Amino acid sequence: MKTRAYVAALAALPVNAVLFGIGAVTVLSIPALSEHATTLIPAVVLASFALTLPITWLVSRRMMLRYWPSPAN
Repeated sequence: MKTRAYVAALAALPVNAVLFGIGAVTVLSIPALSEHATTLIPAVVLASFALTLPITWLVSRRMMLRYWPSPAN
């Protein structure tokens, strides 16, 4: 469990950056959303922080596997 927490902490920053990037690009590229960017960008920041922990916990489990079974098998 301790090792999984270390792996999750290591993966948290990249996962958070990707989540924020997806949200920011979405808000800024859609004209209807970009009009409200001053309120939506802080919401994207909060949402990316909130989603980082659960996604990172799932990703860390997959990162610690020695063999990643392919879905075709």
